[in-house]
Amino acid sequence: MLIIMKYLYLALAIGCEVFGSSLLKISDGYTKWLPATGSIVVYCLSFYLLSLALREIPLGTCYAIWAGLGIVLTSIVSVAFFGQKFDVPAILGTILIIAGVVVMNFYSQTSH
Repeated sequence: MLIIMKYLYLALAIGCEVFGSSLLKISDGYTKWLPATGSIVVYCLSFYLLSLALREIPLGTCYAIWAGLGIVLTSIVSVAFFGQKFDVPAILGTILIIAGVVVMNFYSQTSH
């Protein structure tokens, strides 16, 4: 697999996960059928794309990137579209998540 493809699959998986989480919010506890159904479909696509990325990226590294960036991006979406407020501890925690993903991806031998 081309090196770019594994990260493209991972990026698309992250995007689908963030979109699926947003649809969960919009579904209002699965009481609205269209966003509820959309969230299921998009989450399934996210897991499929994640499985393609896992062909070449070690599980621990891949999952850390998927989950970490998913958390950060979902937080940004919740602030931008759902009016969530971020305080200093939330911002610091987000920065630590990003730092952890960077350290794992660029400095850990387990990611190669």
